[in-house]
Amino acid sequence: MTVRNILLAAAMSASIFTACSSDPEQKEKDARIRTKEDDKTDSLLLVYNPKKEDKWIADFVQRLHKRSGFNGNVLVAKKGKIIFEKAIGWADYLHRDSLKINSEFELASVTKTFTGVAIMQLVEAGKLSLNDNVKKFYPDFPWDGITVRLLLTHRSGMMNYVYFADKKEIWPDKKKPMSNQDVMKLLAVHKPQRYAAPDTRFHYNNSNYMVLGAIIEKVTGKTYAEYMMENVFKPAGMKNTHVYSTTVYPKIPVDVVGHDRTWRYSVVQNFLDGPVGDKGIYSTIHDLVLYDHALKKGRLLSKKSLDSAYLGRNKPVNGHFNYGYGWRMFDGEKMDKVVYHTGWWHGFRHIYVRDLTQDLVVIFLGNLTNGSLLHLDDLYRYLKMPIIRKGAYHGNGSQPGSDED
Repeated sequence: MTVRNILLAAAMSASIFTACSSDPEQKEKDARIRTKEDDKTDSLLLVYNPKKEDKWIADFVQRLHKRSGFNGNVLVAKKGKIIFEKAIGWADYLHRDSLKINSEFELASVTKTFTGVAIMQLVEAGKLSLNDNVKKFYPDFPWDGITVRLLLTHRSGMMNYVYFADKKEIWPDKKKPMSNQDVMKLLAVHKPQRYAAPDTRFHYNNSNYMVLGAIIEKVTGKTYAEYMMENVFKPAGMKNTHVYSTTVYPKIPVDVVGHDRTWRYSVVQNFLDGPVGDKGIYSTIHDLVLYDHALKKGRLLSKKSLDSAYLGRNKPVNGHFNYGYGWRMFDGEKMDKVVYHTGWWHGFRHIYVRDLTQDLVVIFLGNLTNGSLLHLDDLYRYLKMPIIRKGAYHGNGSQPGSDED
């Protein structure tokens, strides 16, 4: 080979490499590969000096604990710095175990934000489309006209599988956990009556995201837990976040127990803790800070996909509240853009708020399901952000709280 040919071959190789490097899908994959610099940046996000805590927030959380009975972990971060964090109360009242900062909570419906991210990743990879019909993946699915998009936006019209599967004739052995695939088979066999025709109204319920979890498993050939670990948790640096299902773990391996309303009742996981996607992710306040950071930095999704996910797809409630692809949101003219999600399941109750305009993160993870999280208005005012409580506003739409977890 002549020198001229060698130089030409080298030039062609460089051109091919450059073309591959500029490929959008390749860039997205590269963004999910962690580096030592990522680990360093993430560690700095979690630095906190209790001596420099925000005194107003500290007093507010103490009052919330004493007067309203809040029990759980709290974190507030602003522009990449934690300004307050605290673990307050019991992890397990029966055994008098105290909560720790790195205690893992069942995120309940905050899980839906992760499922939405996973679905949008698969859309970006060309493995599914928002317009795909569920029957494409599950031909025996009993209803026509339900697409991935309608599931994401809670516009499918499906009934809630939690109440359907709880009937004795549907799942007789309540000691036997069920999986997403089990629920899909039950739906195909029993064909329960749906709540409404597809795309006629917003109706929040767990079935939509349970089905999305099943689709993730069918499309990828992995369990929901495997996919989330490889494509969301690890790229985001979330080392204390897991998917736990009773189909795999007879006893969920975390130290935080959910309690219903009073300390007299602790909630034991059961067969309904088998399906995932609508719930089933366990995490910490620190890992949720890293999740926020990974989303903002494009480590998990492109800006185009995030903008689409953060766009309200339903009629606003009280003029401001809406739902996109896995995210609730507050969106008002000349007001902050806020995306958030609430969670309420088997003794856990949470709110995870991300004010995108001010770069604020507010996290309350609770394991005592009282009404304490309805008393956060003063905190929102102090942070100069919108009050994330539907009853605080007036306008057209459904009744406040009618679609909450």
